[in-house]
Amino acid sequence: MPSRRAALPFQQLGVIVVGMSVAVWWPAFTLGAWGEIFFDTLLSVWAAASAGFVLAMLVPAARRRLGWTSLTLLLPSLWLVLSLAVPNESENLGVAIVAVVGVLVVLLGVPFMVWALARLAWPEISETVPQRGKMLVLATVAVVAIASFALGANESRFLTCEDFTISGNSEPPGCVHESP
Repeated sequence: MPSRRAALPFQQLGVIVVGMSVAVWWPAFTLGAWGEIFFDTLLSVWAAASAGFVLAMLVPAARRRLGWTSLTLLLPSLWLVLSLAVPNESENLGVAIVAVVGVLVVLLGVPFMVWALARLAWPEISETVPQRGKMLVLATVAVVAIASFALGANESRFLTCEDFTISGNSEPPGCVHESP
């Protein structure tokens, strides 16, 4: 009878790195290409974080495991409350602050949120992974985010306006049309 080998901590970290990278690339790309993060991305982050927070509060073992980290799952809700509370006037400093908080929620909050959700799914991950492994995760995701932003900022060098249109996106400023 074949024995099943337990996943090594770095195999689990690989799954977390991929998940975090997938979660952060599109917001970073849109920030580079359009200069903003779209509402559907912000609301997706809010939905996932809210579900994780509710789960952490309802399951005592999860609440003990996450501790204060569970509060990072409230960051998207903070952004949403601020968005609802601040009148949407173009010359309002509050609107600018809410926009900055929204960007920070996605770019900084998503990695912490994914880590908290990973700790819910794999309780032992925090104890079995050394500090250098955790730093490797953060560094890798930061590189992906920075590269995605740079790709978005330079989209006209390798994408056309038609690439954006056919994928259902609007054309970012500065995109180039295909030559006839």
